[in-house]
Amino acid sequence: MLSVSSALTAMAGQASASGFQLQEQNASGLGNAYAGQAAAAENASTIFFNPAGMTRLPGRQISGAVNLILPSSKFTNSGTSTAPAALPSPGGNGGDAGGLAAVPNAYMSWQIDPKLWVGVGMTVPYGLSTDYDRGWFGRFQSQKAEVKTIDINPSFAYKLNDVVSVGGGVSFQRGEVKIDRSSFIGIETSSQLKVDDDSYGFNLGAMFNLSPMTRIGIAYRSSVAYDLKGNVTVTGAGTAPILMEVKLPDTLAWSIAHQVNPKLELLGDVTLTQWSKIKRIPVVTTAASTLGPSGRVLDTFEFEFKDTYRIGIGANYKLRNDFTLKLGVAYDKSPVSDQFRTVTLPDNDRTWLAIGGKYQASKQMTLDFGYAYLFIKDASINSQKGVAALPFQGNVVGNYNNPSVHILSGQLTYSF
Repeated sequence: MLSVSSALTAMAGQASASGFQLQEQNASGLGNAYAGQAAAAENASTIFFNPAGMTRLPGRQISGAVNLILPSSKFTNSGTSTAPAALPSPGGNGGDAGGLAAVPNAYMSWQIDPKLWVGVGMTVPYGLSTDYDRGWFGRFQSQKAEVKTIDINPSFAYKLNDVVSVGGGVSFQRGEVKIDRSSFIGIETSSQLKVDDDSYGFNLGAMFNLSPMTRIGIAYRSSVAYDLKGNVTVTGAGTAPILMEVKLPDTLAWSIAHQVNPKLELLGDVTLTQWSKIKRIPVVTTAASTLGPSGRVLDTFEFEFKDTYRIGIGANYKLRNDFTLKLGVAYDKSPVSDQFRTVTLPDNDRTWLAIGGKYQASKQMTLDFGYAYLFIKDASINSQKGVAALPFQGNVVGNYNNPSVHILSGQLTYSF
């Protein structure tokens, strides 16, 4: 769970990569389904995917993108019990829990001398939003959930020789989590959880030019640990200060780019994500309040995530000197297992199909755009939280049928 993004006015929707990770850190890679991004190094967005790639960018460059993400996630009930069971559910199945979101990112790289580059990236690496119709069956587990992030990533790259380049950076992150849901205190009322924190991590990368036609990129992004602090407020019962300790996953990516001929380039990659760092997240009070003594566990989010992988292949074909067509496909494994699926993250494995283009508007200016459609496997849910004992959270039993995501991105890059 994670983070806030006021500086970029970003609002992340249901995550487009597995878990609540956001893959959309540029538009230039979307047309390839982000295959081979640790080796592509087309523009300054390589700061996120592999900082060593800056050594392929002569001079100075700025690049910015906006990614529009439209997920669809519709629940069908097959045995849900509200909490307590006698309460009506005028919101029924909850409608479509997805919604349109805009995710921006921006980068700048600067060549200092023939061997040294510096740069900075501003991104939204994690995000999540699920928002159900008011009064739906599962409102005691979640009515609305938001995870927002911003990451500021100063970086460097150094060209050791014509074959090997290395790079790295520090990530400063700001985080926020909000969860609204119903509570029962003799009558149905509402509760809100809101926590935030600042933390940091790092990223490392290397680029290897195996030949004038082939290069390999290897990139690592570290885990980020959060002590998320804030409050839980139950209307009619009071407020309690709380702590949630969360450690986000680290990732390791291996990518290849191969120029088959002057017109055709092929891309591929494998990315491993250590989601198993997120298991059970207790919500613990840090001081006595009307909701209980200090140290009381008010709730526990049971995710029990598994480590995952992502594989992708892509192709770039130069139709004209000023225009390149991009294609890509990828498979993204979800960290969520059927027995631990939640209404806040009804995630499952997904397949990406993508198309895009790159237009060289001038010697200095490049425009990239892309579209992707994500096929997500149907996801069953059997979240048994109880209807007979406090806290009443109900049992949500059913399916998320034909979930999907549309992504549309655009990017402007200017070299000077």
